Amino acid sequence: MFTKILIANRGEIACRVIATAKRMGIATVAVYSDADKNARHVALADEAVRIGPAASRDSYLLGDVIISAAKQFGAQAIHPGYGFLSENENFARVCEENGIVFIGPKHEAIASMGDKIASKKLAALANVNTIPGVNEAIETADKAVEIANSIGYPVMIKASAGGGGKGLRVAYSDKEASEGFASCRNEARNSFGDDRVFIEKFVEEPRHIEIQLLGDAHGNVLFLNERECSIQRRHQKVIEEAPSPFISDETRQAMGEQAVALAKAVKYQSAGTVEFVVGKDQSFYFLEMNTRLQVEHPVTECITGIDLVEWMIRVAAGEKLPFTQSDIRRDGWAIECRINAEDPFRNFLPSTGRLTRFQAPPVTMFQADTDHLYGVRVDTGVQEGGEIPMHYDSMIAKLIVHGRDRNDAIAKMRNALNAFVIRGINSNIPFQSALLAHPDFVAGQFNTGFIAEHFGKGFDTDDVSHSDADFLIALAAFVRRKSRERAASLSGQLPGYDVKVGQTYTVISLDAVGNHGYTQVEVDDVGGRSTAVIKVNDKNYAIESHSRLNDIAIEGTVNGQYFVAQVERGSLKNPLVLQIQHHGLRVEALVISPRMADLYRLMPFKPPADMSRFVLSPMPGLLVEVAVSLGQKVQAGERVAVIEAMKMENVLFASQDGVVKSIEASKGDSLSVDQVIVEFV
Repeated sequence: MFTKILIANRGEIACRVIATAKRMGIATVAVYSDADKNARHVALADEAVRIGPAASRDSYLLGDVIISAAKQFGAQAIHPGYGFLSENENFARVCEENGIVFIGPKHEAIASMGDKIASKKLAALANVNTIPGVNEAIETADKAVEIANSIGYPVMIKASAGGGGKGLRVAYSDKEASEGFASCRNEARNSFGDDRVFIEKFVEEPRHIEIQLLGDAHGNVLFLNERECSIQRRHQKVIEEAPSPFISDETRQAMGEQAVALAKAVKYQSAGTVEFVVGKDQSFYFLEMNTRLQVEHPVTECITGIDLVEWMIRVAAGEKLPFTQSDIRRDGWAIECRINAEDPFRNFLPSTGRLTRFQAPPVTMFQADTDHLYGVRVDTGVQEGGEIPMHYDSMIAKLIVHGRDRNDAIAKMRNALNAFVIRGINSNIPFQSALLAHPDFVAGQFNTGFIAEHFGKGFDTDDVSHSDADFLIALAAFVRRKSRERAASLSGQLPGYDVKVGQTYTVISLDAVGNHGYTQVEVDDVGGRSTAVIKVNDKNYAIESHSRLNDIAIEGTVNGQYFVAQVERGSLKNPLVLQIQHHGLRVEALVISPRMADLYRLMPFKPPADMSRFVLSPMPGLLVEVAVSLGQKVQAGERVAVIEAMKMENVLFASQDGVVKSIEASKGDSLSVDQVIVEFV
């Protein structure tokens, strides 16, 4: 067994590998860029080395620098994590040439599966179901149309070297096939330096289901059940679960056997994943093979009890798998939500900055520990006070739950999302809560088009459903009442000026445009400072909570049912406001006496300032281009500026005609949300 390994990655996956290595008694070396010098993975590792500037192309993608670091620190092996160099056949080969073990498959297997056209040919030879189509590179748009007609619409046009949704188009007509072919070639050439394109049948109502594999150097390959990864937004996975609520035992067995056959055909050793597209009739076709650890591997670890990182390391060290296919279990149900630094209410634009608060829900499952299951696990590479840099992807944590069955897992996940406190940046937690509450998701009736179908116009507050919004009103009144009780109990108050607790309150739900809601509530103590009955709209809420008044995550029971919600006191605009958040719904409330509420109604509403003559930054990021100049006449829809963050470019356009009065930011500036870039007359 190795005594020291280097992790050629960052963030949560670097922390994940370190956890298993520590349990196995293996020393670890972290690598970091300038942006990550204070990152969590650097602190967790036994040793760390700087490998370059912030940009990944100048640091985490420099294979020769990473190999030199491994030699310098005496690491016998390198774990690549996922992304970056994990599926780089050249890096794996150079590691071997330098006497360093690559903790992953051999470079020949990576090469075989890394090319989509070549991998489909290999899959067909291994008798793996492949989608009808043409696996040869297509040279002209006319040929693309001809092939599309021979297969039958709809068809999918894909770049051979594509990934992450780039170089991918679905065509339903000759016109779309011709245009899609040109677009795919251009995207593939610009993104991957490889403009080869092929065409295959588009499976309608498709599900994205993948089989987890584990192979060793002794010819053994096993499949560790499947993962359901159909909940995707723009081809990026959002929620994953294991097992799938859709496929039958027969389909599972057939998919597993075909995945194993493909892995054996390329002499695969290590953890790997074969992805399938599955039709509504449970017909399934090979999509691609990922020759690395997957982001969503924890859900497989939950239901099988197998530490995948451990067995990647053991296989790389030459060990034989000690279990057989019949030993692989499938216990309970696991779900993973990817917690991303993005603002779902601003079209999921990246959100970077400092984490002023980062409080994960209470965890009972841990990385590198399969003895403690049926609980909550958080995999993350960040910590409170840390910075979310703009140079890398937006995922900051993975929230994993393991339940007895699917409904139990969904309930656990909803409570865990309620308890996940993230401040300083925006996160996609409200969106995740909305997905988990959707009746089609709960029923398991979805496919890869689920988000596009239900949230095709984006996501806003109206999409956040709550089964009982009055509960948030009751909770606001409860917290305010307990705060008043505490204030009334303080000694030394002047007679006649002491705090009055009161029984009747008005809860004002504040609205951004002044359409506030007024709800009168009655509070009845039932004994003890941790309990009260709140009457809201003829409904009684018996709330009991022993959380402290300064806790953000409040937990307790309401009418005997467990709940966890977030409550913050004060806002930038009003120190008396209570901000309540539960199941993705967020309300700002004033809890005051009925007389004060009557006076509040008389106060004029101050509307927000008219910002239509300004171009504002919709997200934190780097200003890479200002496309206008002083005095220039600009028409509505004309390009004004370009902002870059988290591998994304966002082009800003003028919303109306105007003349540039001033330019308030310069190329290269780091912008904050709503910072003024250009002002028009």
